[in-house]
Amino acid sequence: MAELSAPGRSDRQGFSETCAGIVGEANVLTDPAALSVYGTDWTGQYTATPLAVARPGSTSEVAALVRACADAGVAIVPQGGRTGLCGGGVPLAGQASLVLSMGRMNRVRTVDEAARTMTVEAGVILESAQDAAEQHGLTFPLTFGAKGSCMIGGALSTNAGGMNVLRYGTARELCVGIEAVLPDGSIVNALTGLRKDNTGYDIKDLLIGAEGTLGIITAAVFKLYPQPRARTTAFLSIASLAQAHTVLNRLQDQTGGAVEVFEFMPRPAVDVICRTFPNIRHPLSRPAETGLLIEVATSRADDAEGLPDGSLRLNGQVLDLLAELMEDGVVLDAMVAQSEQQRTDLWHLRESILEAITANGPAYHTDISLPLARIAEFVTAMDDLSAELGFQPLTVGHLGDGNLHYALTAAQGRRWNDLPLDTMRQSLFDNLMALGGSFSAEHGIGQSKLDVMRARKEPAQLAAMRAIKRALDPKGVMNPGKLLPTD
Repeated sequence: MAELSAPGRSDRQGFSETCAGIVGEANVLTDPAALSVYGTDWTGQYTATPLAVARPGSTSEVAALVRACADAGVAIVPQGGRTGLCGGGVPLAGQASLVLSMGRMNRVRTVDEAARTMTVEAGVILESAQDAAEQHGLTFPLTFGAKGSCMIGGALSTNAGGMNVLRYGTARELCVGIEAVLPDGSIVNALTGLRKDNTGYDIKDLLIGAEGTLGIITAAVFKLYPQPRARTTAFLSIASLAQAHTVLNRLQDQTGGAVEVFEFMPRPAVDVICRTFPNIRHPLSRPAETGLLIEVATSRADDAEGLPDGSLRLNGQVLDLLAELMEDGVVLDAMVAQSEQQRTDLWHLRESILEAITANGPAYHTDISLPLARIAEFVTAMDDLSAELGFQPLTVGHLGDGNLHYALTAAQGRRWNDLPLDTMRQSLFDNLMALGGSFSAEHGIGQSKLDVMRARKEPAQLAAMRAIKRALDPKGVMNPGKLLPTD
């Protein structure tokens, strides 16, 4: 792959003028304060200063900027809402880069009620896409904590997951078409929204999850779904993590597969949330050692029918099952939301975890996935080792799809800098891979996991990925230093 050569000082002004000629002078930022903002991600761990920031307003402008960067030997770093956790959307230090901020490409192009699809540009905020679908009586189910600031392009670039993957799938599974610019500046227009199109390699699926290393997604078509008529949200205390799959499967059987959310919230995580945010309390009078946040939703009219006691039929189905599970000793206690405010409070608890861990002190975060049947085995082994080595795990997870965010912090009375993090990481990833897991579930690779990618990804797969990168991006222009480790 060709090495990028930074433009000389005398050429930088000319490069900025070239970009201004494409997107307009007002949409090329070179002020140091602006470059500092766009050169830093949410974590603050990854910071570098780009040559400039360009804010394209159309796909043709993106294509022209890509060609200009290829000609000048300048790296292109696509950027959305800067909510990533792995350093994938910021430049590399010492590398001449142009940040392509997609925020101006923020139109909802169409909502097709007949096909139940929506075509949106890459700079649309996720929550805005959800609102647009809702205005048409439909729902766009992709959701996670950063929905108010993350952009659609970034969600596709990392194949984001979130809370509803159990029922609706990841961003890749929700997407049925894309428009994109390839590294040579050519435009792929595949926004037909066809559910079946077997006409060769699927460029869409190649670019989704590629973190901008193979091209820039500028727009996409997504599946939409009917809005739920009834929801039941609850917080459960269960006897052990090993019995979680029993709860999930029986809920699915009872409701016809209507479980949307099945989140793991053990006591240490809830404790740190409650310490950080005094207005948040444990949902149960006796805090759950193994807690689950569940939500069941249905668009069936009969499930939304009122019962003589004033509750909905769906609530009755869930309550009946919970009573059975309590008799079996699987569920120890339960709080079922009786109002929208109680539901909101439960969601506020779940969505506060990352902020609470960040406020708690230094931490090492993972984004891993495992077969559901092996999760309890993994957590038990890692919790035991954590205690032995002086760590306190603060774990939550999208348990229904096997995704854990296993965060390590210092145990009470221990200093973070004195702890054997390398030993703990090695054991964690050894155990994870032995149980058939993955070291990256939904946050992407970026810069932060390149070492794990190099050490843990199957060599044949790495070789194939490098071959694809060389074929599509021979000049190495597209977001270099992310996702794919060097040979």
